[in-house]
Amino acid sequence: MRMSKLIGERFKDKPSDCNLISHEYLVRGGYIRHVTNGVYTLLTPALKVLHNIEHIVREEMDKIDAQEILMPNIMPKELWQESGRYQSIGSEMFRFKDRNQKDLVLGMTHEEPCVDVARACVNSYSQYPFN
Repeated sequence: MRMSKLIGERFKDKPSDCNLISHEYLVRGGYIRHVTNGVYTLLTPALKVLHNIEHIVREEMDKIDAQEILMPNIMPKELWQESGRYQSIGSEMFRFKDRNQKDLVLGMTHEEPCVDVARACVNSYSQYPFN
């Protein structure tokens, strides 16, 4: 794809809202677009880079027989209560209820769901170790 066909601006001047040089280069090069504090849209060049990195990581994982899973970002409160982190994390954790009034969280990390998956899917010591 030609650069002239890509959406997004590419420019030489430093954006006024950039504090880091890496941020400046990503904005100037048309890789990212600011939405709000800490939230950015990845434009086509950045998405292509991300896909290439994912491809390399998958190749390396396949070489060592590692398994890839995709976990949800929304998790039940109970997983976090079991680890004790539900109470220890303050307002940084986004907590909400679904339409059935079940307590949910927007997970910041995935240690709790990893333990839950291993607990539910690994039934015998012969399945250990696994990646």
